[in-house]
Amino acid sequence: MAHVKEITVKELNTEVFIREKAKEISELVGGDAAINALSGGVDSSTVTMLGHKALGDRLKTYFIDNGIMREGESRKVVALFKKLGVHVEIIDTQKKFFNALKGITDPEEKREAVTQTFYKDVFGKLVRDSKAKYLLQGTILTDVDETVAGIKRQHNVFEQLGIDPQKAFGYKIIEPLLQLRKDGVRKVAEALGLPESLYNRIPFPGPALAARVIGEVTRKKIGIVRTATSIVEEGLASTGAFQYMAILHEDRVTGMRDGKRDFGLQIEIRCWDSIDARKATPTKISHDTLCKLADRIVKEVPGVVSVTYNIASKPPSTMEVV
Repeated sequence: MAHVKEITVKELNTEVFIREKAKEISELVGGDAAINALSGGVDSSTVTMLGHKALGDRLKTYFIDNGIMREGESRKVVALFKKLGVHVEIIDTQKKFFNALKGITDPEEKREAVTQTFYKDVFGKLVRDSKAKYLLQGTILTDVDETVAGIKRQHNVFEQLGIDPQKAFGYKIIEPLLQLRKDGVRKVAEALGLPESLYNRIPFPGPALAARVIGEVTRKKIGIVRTATSIVEEGLASTGAFQYMAILHEDRVTGMRDGKRDFGLQIEIRCWDSIDARKATPTKISHDTLCKLADRIVKEVPGVVSVTYNIASKPPSTMEVV
């Protein structure tokens, strides 16, 4: 594996970085077309703006509606980028993703199913249809570190594992953010003119809400974790934490409703303090705030009878559960 030279946030000169990376993208793509997928997260949004700066209309940007994103995400993302002068086309791939995840319970296998569906099936078809030769994506250094160390298989890491995307999928991948960690990406995003609501947005995993369902991923479970996610994100937005989320546990737990025993669902809340996602500690949230969140979740999320809060640090815990 070729060594990636890190650019720390202290060393980062955003103006120079943007100029050099835009030139690099332009030279690599030449007169050809490129595509990229925009999820609305910090990394993919930064790559989108960088790519459009380098290639203009020769970069086709897609939002992959895979059915496992947050509430109203496609609409919000398309509207925001329209204001920034970037056209985003929505591609409905929900059926493909849920079929690929059917029956899988192993965390690594789930990540691999998401990866293969994205890169072979969805991007492969987009590349063929658009005649693009390159996929531009927002892989960052932490993604590579965690994959190579065997902590978890990040869905967007290939060459560092000895996988040639050209041979495996039929196109080349350009990764202009590879030398940065999350704090550096945020600085570049701000310098590219992205709004604060986006460059300071909490991280969101590549496998999306599928990374927050323990056990098999189904439409119903994604619906449950999506509603819980909205409540948690709204309730913890003022904490200033690095990331916060809701996790749906697999097994049913014993609860009580209307004086009778009720076998219901368990939601786990996680909230993290971190700088670059390599290490993290659970945020010290007031008991009152946690009680308010629990009350909302059991009232508003169908079938939930138990709400817990994770208090184990990373490591040995990780931010997501999958």
